[in-house]
Amino acid sequence: MPLQKSDLSDAVINTYYAVRGPIVARAQQLEQAGKEIIYCNIGNPQALKQKPLTYVRNTLAACEQPGLLNISDNFFMEDIKEKARHILEQSKHGLGAYSESKGIRFVRNAISDFIKSRDSFDGVEQTADPEHIYLTDGASKGVQAALTLLIAEKNDGILIPIPQYPLYSATITLYNGQQIGYYLDEETGWSLDERMLEDAIQEALAKGIRARAIVVINPGNPTGGVLTEDNIRMVIRFAKRHNITILADEVYQENIYKPGARFISFAHVMTSMREQEVSLFSFHSVSKGFFGECGHRGGYMEVRNLPCEVIDQITKLQSISLCANLPGQILTYLMVSPPKPGDPSFQQFANERNAILTELAKRAKMLQEGLNSIPGYRCQPIDGAMYAFPSITLPPGKSDDDYCMALLEQTGVCVVAGSGFGQKPGTAHFRTTILPPTEQIERVVDALEKFHRTWK
Repeated sequence: MPLQKSDLSDAVINTYYAVRGPIVARAQQLEQAGKEIIYCNIGNPQALKQKPLTYVRNTLAACEQPGLLNISDNFFMEDIKEKARHILEQSKHGLGAYSESKGIRFVRNAISDFIKSRDSFDGVEQTADPEHIYLTDGASKGVQAALTLLIAEKNDGILIPIPQYPLYSATITLYNGQQIGYYLDEETGWSLDERMLEDAIQEALAKGIRARAIVVINPGNPTGGVLTEDNIRMVIRFAKRHNITILADEVYQENIYKPGARFISFAHVMTSMREQEVSLFSFHSVSKGFFGECGHRGGYMEVRNLPCEVIDQITKLQSISLCANLPGQILTYLMVSPPKPGDPSFQQFANERNAILTELAKRAKMLQEGLNSIPGYRCQPIDGAMYAFPSITLPPGKSDDDYCMALLEQTGVCVVAGSGFGQKPGTAHFRTTILPPTEQIERVVDALEKFHRTWK
């Protein structure tokens, strides 16, 4: 008899990942049948017509095919050729060979320099140990590695925000851990509330669940919220008080749209507090920001305040997968060491970067205003990331899943129901991206308004 579902792990069967769930599957069926679909379900920039950065793709092409460097003096700008030659010299065996388990050393050194530069402000002199940096296949693999380490027993719990990116709930279920949800405060722009954190951890303790870590997503997915430094300090103090580890998902750090706001990392705040007793895992990725290179699966994980014997176990865990893919490692290197002013490719790079970020900020404002113009909708400011998470008023007896499936069938707009991310009881939401081109966002808002007005 062939393998049956009943033969499979309960953990796999019980795992749910809404971002690619039933609504998306139905969207693909409708598209194959000839219906136009506007995919607003996932942060996949290049699928929604964001152009790759010329500097990035040219450098990667030269690394993948070094013979291109000899075609013509004018084929690549001089700094791109120099960068590609440097990468090839440092990679030794090219992009088709394994690297060290932690990742190529010069890439980790560059990430260290990037973190120091990013976080050294307001009187803080940042440090970052390259030996505590791991190259990963996107941030997701780093998150999964961290959760593998932390979930040792079935009663080990991980504090996750509600709403949250379902990578966390899915992975915790898959690894037989326990989810400890803490609610973000929608009325204050999706901030963290200390009282809610304390209530969540005490409720878990009453059930015999031991909290091992807290996940913080900043800027927020699916909310679009951006944490203040005071909020980050509060989380660090909370983690210290309860002896738990912080997992800081910071993949949207380039996506800040609120005027006057800036990204502040957990590493920066921890250093400013001189905190050495709270362990920190932080994650970054080439998939988001203005790079949008989701398919290349590049990213890194940095760890802090861990003893050598724990570092050794992380390295061992990484070695089981041999190494992160080499093109992804190179993309990560290019993300943290872009062209500098005066380099031949700098102006083109800066123009493309600024155009992408300016357009995203414009779309965020357009979508927020458009959603708030619809009776029965309420959307908090989209201060960062790539998403909106509006609350919606539903007819009695209807769910947000019903709503999103009907929306797809009638309009072709594919969004994800709020229940897939978690939400306060008695509320309903959905997540949509800000990534569709401007004209499509206008169509999406118009479709939502007409649908919401008539759906029963």
